[in-house]
Amino acid sequence: MNTSRLAVYVRSRWLLFVFPVFGVLLTSAAAAQDFPSRPVRFMIPLAPGGGADITVRAVAQKLSGIWGQSVVVDNRPGGTGAIGLEMAARSQPDGYTITMISGTHTARRATHRGKLPYDLIKDFTPVTQMTRQSYVLVVHPSVPAKSVVELIALAKAKPGSLTYGSAGQGSLQHLSGALLATSTGATLLHVAYKGGGPALADLLAGHISMVFATPLESVPHIKSGRLRPLAVTSPKRSPAMPDLPFIAETGIAGYEVTNWYGVLAPVATRKPIIDRLNRGIVEALRTPELTERLQKDGVEPIGSAPAGFQQHIAAEIAKWERVVTAAGIKVD
Repeated sequence: MNTSRLAVYVRSRWLLFVFPVFGVLLTSAAAAQDFPSRPVRFMIPLAPGGGADITVRAVAQKLSGIWGQSVVVDNRPGGTGAIGLEMAARSQPDGYTITMISGTHTARRATHRGKLPYDLIKDFTPVTQMTRQSYVLVVHPSVPAKSVVELIALAKAKPGSLTYGSAGQGSLQHLSGALLATSTGATLLHVAYKGGGPALADLLAGHISMVFATPLESVPHIKSGRLRPLAVTSPKRSPAMPDLPFIAETGIAGYEVTNWYGVLAPVATRKPIIDRLNRGIVEALRTPELTERLQKDGVEPIGSAPAGFQQHIAAEIAKWERVVTAAGIKVD
């Protein structure tokens, strides 16, 4: 084969390789540009009624308007998120199924090492961190304590008399109570539920003593007098409740818990689709109406880039692994 024929042969083989690749890239770009062309399922791996449910439904409503497609909220409670997150991880990686996660799910990775039916790092691609907020430690009005100091004194005087509910075993609410107990030497009995909503409902009914609740779900009941707030878990006072102390301020040095909500997609979801999802959710969070609503209830809208959210998840997992080890927390 002479040089000219060799050049023609090489060029023809190269084109046979390149054209399909370009075709795939153009098809992917077109698909991302048209996304979404049908309803999107926004999963919540917790029961209805909690702060996560309230936030996701507000964001989903805005997304429907931005995209011109229905965004269907799908609650899948059970196993403190394990059932819903496993289902989301096994979904088609086409962007039409996304899932909300919270600080609880990074905490559970620390408490359930190797025991979960999904891997938060390997099975998902980060989309964005939606919000950040502290918990509010609220008690039922029948609890005589009017402050954290009085609550701890009561728990020590009557060991086992105070119960706190959470969104489930290993949830961030669970670790919030465990951290308070180990930091003070008090005995607090944990009661696990299938989400923050059911835990709050039982608190309102007087079946448990207290809950570490989100501002979104607790503020209406605080204003109505059905719950009594004692403190926030953040490292400073909340602008939404400036008269309420933060727990470290009451004498429990170093106590800090910050909750957050974010969005993940199945791991093989293409980057153009991830970017499209990110832009839509960030746009929804930045609408004046939603921003004002969240901030009014002590919730800070974030809207991070996918890479930033990935770094945040890794940092949170490392933090809770240290806390779980230091506190000797074990979850069956």
